Amino acid sequence: MQAAERAAWLRLIATPGLGPRSARQLLSTFGLPDAIFESGLSTLLRSLPEALARTVAQPPSAEVQSAIDATEHWLAAAPDRAFLTLADPAYPQALLATVDPPPVLFAIGRVELLNRPSIAIVGSRNATRQGGESAQLFGRAVAQAGVTVASGLALGIDAAAHRGALAADSDASTIAVVGTGVDVTYPASNRALTADVRRRGVVISEFTLRTPAIAHNFPRRNRIIAGITRGTLVVEAALRSGSLITARLAAENGREVFAVPGSIHSPLAKGCHRLIRDGAKLVESAQDILEEIGFARRGTAREDEAPVEPAVHADVFNLVGHDPVDLERLVEQSGREPGELVGALLELELAQHVERLPGNRYQRLR
Repeated sequence: MQAAERAAWLRLIATPGLGPRSARQLLSTFGLPDAIFESGLSTLLRSLPEALARTVAQPPSAEVQSAIDATEHWLAAAPDRAFLTLADPAYPQALLATVDPPPVLFAIGRVELLNRPSIAIVGSRNATRQGGESAQLFGRAVAQAGVTVASGLALGIDAAAHRGALAADSDASTIAVVGTGVDVTYPASNRALTADVRRRGVVISEFTLRTPAIAHNFPRRNRIIAGITRGTLVVEAALRSGSLITARLAAENGREVFAVPGSIHSPLAKGCHRLIRDGAKLVESAQDILEEIGFARRGTAREDEAPVEPAVHADVFNLVGHDPVDLERLVEQSGREPGELVGALLELELAQHVERLPGNRYQRLR
């Protein structure tokens, strides 16, 4: 793509007041962006409100021109950077079939992953340790089978899913869809993970470079996560979680929705349970997902194999279930002195067999 053509696309998305839907309507009417800006005010008035038509008809503002110049400089700085438009063959074809595809995507990394079979894995930012481990196991197993894992590069479930995919012995890797400019690292604590995804997977965004973290942009990016994938798996989610938005958008676009069940006592399981009641497929292993999307398994172990019993304190471990149990009940059931029991639970926690929860409660991790 020539710089002048790219500048017209950038001008289209950077024009104030001209959102993705309006931009696509103009493209449908006029063709390429060049034709939109060459059409003149009287023609634009047939498709846009007067104030917006006048804005589009004017030469690009200094702010818009700055965004164009910054993008050209950014693209020239490294070979792994890309600017994809609706007309680009590398644009994710699955996204084109959705009701609201973004006109452009900025990318860093392996853009070929955008047109490979993929599954979204999403969930709570405040995930439990067990939820994070589950997301990482699912991410690794799905990628091991040759299916790319997509998520939002947020804390919690998203980050765990990306890490799991990167740990797989395959080139399926992972796609991160961010709600900032693709050149922005957010949250800062994911800096190392972001660098790893950029190097071994791909990070994409519909937002112009240097766009900071703005709350209303994150729900918008969820439609991309849902749209580029064959289905969405929700691992942990509260009833008001943004992950439920992603699941709803997946369903509206005819994609599969999967959910991992949890404890009836956990607020982070309530969103998943609602999805299951509404028709999402309950899953216990990656095999459940891969079979549903018709993708052959490639030698990965099931996540639902019998847990390995710890070498020490097995009697205490067997009293701790996947539903949280409080210390007082464990004292009653184990017959041990409280101090002795707490020591045993600490050893099991350090060995990552159990997790301590608020309120002196414990939950099995394996």
